[in-house]
Amino acid sequence: MSRIGKNPVPFDSKVAVTISPKNEVTVKGAKHTLTIPVRPVIEVKVDGGKIVFTRKDDSKETRALHGLYRSLVNNAVHGVSQGFTRSLTLQGVGYRASVSGQKLELSLGYSHPIVYDIPKGIEIKVDKQTTVLVTGADKGLVGQVAAKIRGFRPPEPYLGKGVRYTDEVLRRKEGKSAGK
Repeated sequence: MSRIGKNPVPFDSKVAVTISPKNEVTVKGAKHTLTIPVRPVIEVKVDGGKIVFTRKDDSKETRALHGLYRSLVNNAVHGVSQGFTRSLTLQGVGYRASVSGQKLELSLGYSHPIVYDIPKGIEIKVDKQTTVLVTGADKGLVGQVAAKIRGFRPPEPYLGKGVRYTDEVLRRKEGKSAGK
């Protein structure tokens, strides 16, 4: 058995879990609803306050999918109940961010501001013009949006300027020596 796949996914009474005949797991919370399509080789059952995953055969691909779908559904349950957050820091002179409506506007030292359309299901907050908080129920989408924002100006190793994750440790390089 898969070590991850054999563990059931617990959920509380605030989360509603339904399994459709097409083998789609729908997780519904107070604000969000997420649907995960599951391949037919994995059986999903709701047993009390737990979601149990079993596989139909022991092929290598099925064993891999067993743990994958358990993790995806676990992330969905966590996302609709508590949500996921990714924090970014803008470091550099004149680097700032602001949110207006469904658009994030970034000034990152280029000759023009960068305007990013915020996807549906994602909420972005800006603290002190240099900290951007990306929150949402879908873990993959939160990570993708944070990576996209970081990609507009990745941190450079000499001065440390750029957009970085708040918990990211940047290896700094020494500059040129002034002659030998």
